Amino acid sequence: MKMSKSRITAIGSYVPEKRLTNVHLEKLVDTTDEWIIQRTGIKERRIAGENEFASDLAYKAVRNMMERYHASIGDVDMIIVCTMTPDFKMPSVASLVQAKLGIQNAGALDLNAACAGFTYGLHMANGLITSGLHKKILVIGAETMSKVIDYEDRSTCILFGDGGGAVLVELDETHPGFLSSYLGSEGEKGKNLYCSNFSASMFAEDIIKNDKIVQNGREVYRWAVTTVPRGIKQVLENSSMSLSDVDWFVPHSANLRMIESICKKVHFPIEKTLYSLVDYGNTSSATIPLSIDKAVLEGKLKNGDKMLLYGFGGGLAHAGVLINWSVS
Repeated sequence: MKMSKSRITAIGSYVPEKRLTNVHLEKLVDTTDEWIIQRTGIKERRIAGENEFASDLAYKAVRNMMERYHASIGDVDMIIVCTMTPDFKMPSVASLVQAKLGIQNAGALDLNAACAGFTYGLHMANGLITSGLHKKILVIGAETMSKVIDYEDRSTCILFGDGGGAVLVELDETHPGFLSSYLGSEGEKGKNLYCSNFSASMFAEDIIKNDKIVQNGREVYRWAVTTVPRGIKQVLENSSMSLSDVDWFVPHSANLRMIESICKKVHFPIEKTLYSLVDYGNTSSATIPLSIDKAVLEGKLKNGDKMLLYGFGGGLAHAGVLINWSVS
């Protein structure tokens, strides 16, 4: 990886007020609080209002960041919103956020790598700044997963929630924060996790076309616990570092049992793993920034800590980023 010239300088987050607990779900589908916790570790999730969308969550996450860090965004020159649940097919969520924030001289684009979106977004932001094309980029993960969930499908409705997280990535040649990255995709396995749009088939196979999340949980689990450990190894090799140098592992918060299996495979302590799923469920591209910000607010994360972020999910896409945490 080319020597980085950027670092994360601020972070913020937002989750909707409405809570959907496991007890609430007991009234919707054949399940129990005990069953959900035992299999996923999730206790509750936040649900966006009927007229609350990804751009609203993204905007509020940035506002939270601005208030806490007194961050100036007037000179942001690129906005990257990582989402698979945009308000519209067009305009992009990023363009809506640009308008809501009143940023005048910034490019704006949405990035859809599903649950790996935020790590892809960080990789892209670091590349754009390191190349000299940009100097200050907002990277946002924002999802309203509740709007694409079938609440009669027990296998998916217990997992997903809504939320948003935002970071500011800025030019810093003296104290860069990005140490290495690794990206991949296995599109041939995409039928195991999808949300339909125009096409009714994938690689000549018919799919369920109902505009809701469809998941083969067993296959996604098997893929993740095999792919992520390999990816972690590659991220570390790209940085000439070892896992013992990592202070915190921040995986996509899909399922606590999955995270435990990954940690066991790579021999990393679960106590040094950050996740947001217990209170927020699987918020797709928002899980990693929510996990990081939760650690910041709890006083766990300190400047100088090294974090290995790893996103994985729909695509089936995955991406790992190793960063040195040094927030202004």
